[in-house]
Amino acid sequence: MKSKRLFILLTTLLLASLAVVGQEASRIQQDVSYLASDALDGRRTGTAGANDAARYIAGEFERAGLHPGINAAGAEKRRQMMARYLQQFPYVSGLRLNTGNDLRFIATDAALKLEVGSDWMPLGISANGNVAAPAILVGYGITAPELNYNNYSNPQVAGRVAVALSGTPDGDNPHGQFGRYEDVRWKAIAARNAGAKALIVVARQENFAEDPLSVLRYDNAGDVGIPVVGISRKMAANLLFGSLSVIEEAAKSNSNAAYSEIASAINLSTDITRTQVPAYNVIGVLEGSDPVLKKENIIIGAHYDHLGRGGEGSLAPKPGEIHHGADDNASGTAGLIELARLFSAQRPKLKRTLIFIAFSGEEEGLLGSNYYVNHPLAPLTTTVGMINMDMIGRMKDRKLIIGGVGTAKEWRGLIEPEKSFVLTLNEDGIGPSDHSSFYLKQVPVLFFWTGTHNDYHKPSDTSDKINYTDEAKILAFVARIITAIDTADKRLTYTTAKSDSAPRAASFRVYLGTIPNYADTNDGMLLDGVREDSPAAKAGLKAGDRIVKIGNRDVKNVYDYTYALGEMTAGQEYVFEVVRGSERLTLKVTPASRK
Repeated sequence: MKSKRLFILLTTLLLASLAVVGQEASRIQQDVSYLASDALDGRRTGTAGANDAARYIAGEFERAGLHPGINAAGAEKRRQMMARYLQQFPYVSGLRLNTGNDLRFIATDAALKLEVGSDWMPLGISANGNVAAPAILVGYGITAPELNYNNYSNPQVAGRVAVALSGTPDGDNPHGQFGRYEDVRWKAIAARNAGAKALIVVARQENFAEDPLSVLRYDNAGDVGIPVVGISRKMAANLLFGSLSVIEEAAKSNSNAAYSEIASAINLSTDITRTQVPAYNVIGVLEGSDPVLKKENIIIGAHYDHLGRGGEGSLAPKPGEIHHGADDNASGTAGLIELARLFSAQRPKLKRTLIFIAFSGEEEGLLGSNYYVNHPLAPLTTTVGMINMDMIGRMKDRKLIIGGVGTAKEWRGLIEPEKSFVLTLNEDGIGPSDHSSFYLKQVPVLFFWTGTHNDYHKPSDTSDKINYTDEAKILAFVARIITAIDTADKRLTYTTAKSDSAPRAASFRVYLGTIPNYADTNDGMLLDGVREDSPAAKAGLKAGDRIVKIGNRDVKNVYDYTYALGEMTAGQEYVFEVVRGSERLTLKVTPASRK
């Protein structure tokens, strides 16, 4: 009889637990379905869809009983109350053509004026400027030292307008040895480094309107320092006085026919304005119950932005389709909202304060989380730990990946007893998501995700593919960890994590240990951090330094820095010029070999 009663009790508890998981899964599904719907148009930062998502999250935070995170005055109306959940940060959303754009071919007997939009287009990476100079054909316009390949070996490039073909010698193979040099930005940096006054890139598509060069697109980095434009194939043929197909074949074989002076000179003016719009983190606060410990906080985060209709960051063949971002990262955002509901309803409440943050700008380089750690609600010294959820909706075979376990000595003791999942644990606190911003400020972090998949950064990442039941189980695990952090008498002990080995990048032979900031800039590359005991650290580089020059190469942004990195040789010393506060310092850095 006793064993029968025990069996009935356990069965009842199991059924109750399954019912709770089912209810949570249903709520998560409702949130993901809205966030990943066509109505939000892919939630790219700064767009109406992203702002609608922010308001939705703020509304759910309010319904869950969280207090607004922003101390703004006047909250009588619901709209004003919603605004108090939003932490605004600046964001460049796009570009606008002004009236001063002009391109002309000047020959001995005539001048040909081209129509902007139909014949040519300034590119988003272009600097504004006026250039009048002779032109020269430079093949694909690629410099690749590691491949012993240089289209700019011709000394006559300096002072001229370089004209380059789209693509690389690999043709249509994106995985070829020249893969990373396909991007026009790398061609532009190579042209600038060779002394060219401007760069003209020839479209690949016969119909210019169907070519990516015909679209004024912003890639969230500064301009390259020289005017850069795309030109239609029809007008390129007029400029080059020859068959494009013959020139393209010559470029593939690297023959002299792909490198020649051009009879026409170029008169070029570029005039572009960047459009800045507000973007938002959404912050809700659940105050702790302990009079003393509530002054400490645990941050739970997830990013809600995605890729809009493609373009920069997309792995889809063509831009234009809605990138729904159900797993990346409506799944994490829905998990954030659900945890807010669970902890708000919990009695008694946790002793420490919980801060729930939905970040924007993650896809553009952790912009929202980087802004928060530099403008926190409370000093980061009061933050006990940060839990980040990014892509937690596609679990298979109970496999769960957790990063950051080396950032506090207590993490493994809290995680390893969990037997509900097949765990993969990574030490590093730095990774491709918002927890990195906190680790770089010496906050212990954990990063939960269920791995990548074939729908990653494609329109096919839709809500019907999310494993809602398993996501609810992941959230229960996360909740147990948060509760364990809160009930501990002492705070987590921050530790410097071991860097997990990463696969060797095809284009980089060296390692420096720098952690770049990816925000828009034109005045050097800001360092968010420097890995301990790395070549950069040994040379004296520090977080907050702004690298402005390497050798004789100017560094305006992260792309210039990456390009310079690709030119380096392990074991060779390089002179870095950095701005630190009001000082300009010269440091000598010797890169290590990347294994």
